[in-house]
Amino acid sequence: MTPARIVIILVALVAAVGLALVVHGMFGSAKPPPQMAMQPPPPPMTRVLVAKTDLGVGDRLSPDNMAWQSWPAATLNAAYITDGVVAAAPRGQTATAVSTATHTVGDIATGGGPRMQAMIGAIVRQPLYAGEPITDREIVRSGDSSYMAVRLPPGMRAMSLPLSAESGAGGFIQPGDHVDVFSTHTDSTRNGSGGMVTEVVITNALVLAIDQHPDAPKNSPTLPGNTITLEVPASSVMALAKARAQTGLTIALRSYADIGGRPGGPTVGDGQTIRVFRGGGPAELVTAQ
Repeated sequence: MTPARIVIILVALVAAVGLALVVHGMFGSAKPPPQMAMQPPPPPMTRVLVAKTDLGVGDRLSPDNMAWQSWPAATLNAAYITDGVVAAAPRGQTATAVSTATHTVGDIATGGGPRMQAMIGAIVRQPLYAGEPITDREIVRSGDSSYMAVRLPPGMRAMSLPLSAESGAGGFIQPGDHVDVFSTHTDSTRNGSGGMVTEVVITNALVLAIDQHPDAPKNSPTLPGNTITLEVPASSVMALAKARAQTGLTIALRSYADIGGRPGGPTVGDGQTIRVFRGGGPAELVTAQ
């Protein structure tokens, strides 16, 4: 074998070894692609009833000031009011938008659902801030022991008077109406002559309840009772207590067109004659002092 052929063989051998090393470097040591980190599943979510706006003591709950807010089921407080549904949180913006739209349509169709509907009309007894969960500790419902005290605005008092169909507009007075209260009694200034005088005790007083019913019946135009509870200013308590101790109270139902303004004292001028009707008897003319 000639020296030239030996050189060619050596060069070819070196080239083959070099090519093998290059191929091994490209394919033999290739690492597998890194795997995506596994995302934990979204936590189960529910919806909690919260205040939609800031609410003060005495405010009534309504669909306008309540809302449902998503809440992790794992951190749910037992006192919170939920919609009763627990589901996995939606993945991605598209799924979230679909879930929100579904809840919105359902709330519109059902008025927020039965659990929100059950809260309508309850009265706030502790301040609530927007986004704060509503619990039974912050509200009172009709029939609760502190319902009437929370319902009264500052400076107002609740006072009860005897009621009958004869003295109370035939039983057509209902909670939520406004009334005037008159007191008819013997005029002590006439030296026992038996003259009668009628005084206007209070005007435009809100009816809080008839007996123990703070709400008007839905299917009846009348609500018979023996006691009527009125919302009156603190300054009128003495006059109303005096009238209650006397006989001859008359409670006049006001028109809805005349219920503007706050309740107050007498508005009838001195010496004005008014008619008082008692049962089926003739009208009695009396002088208002």
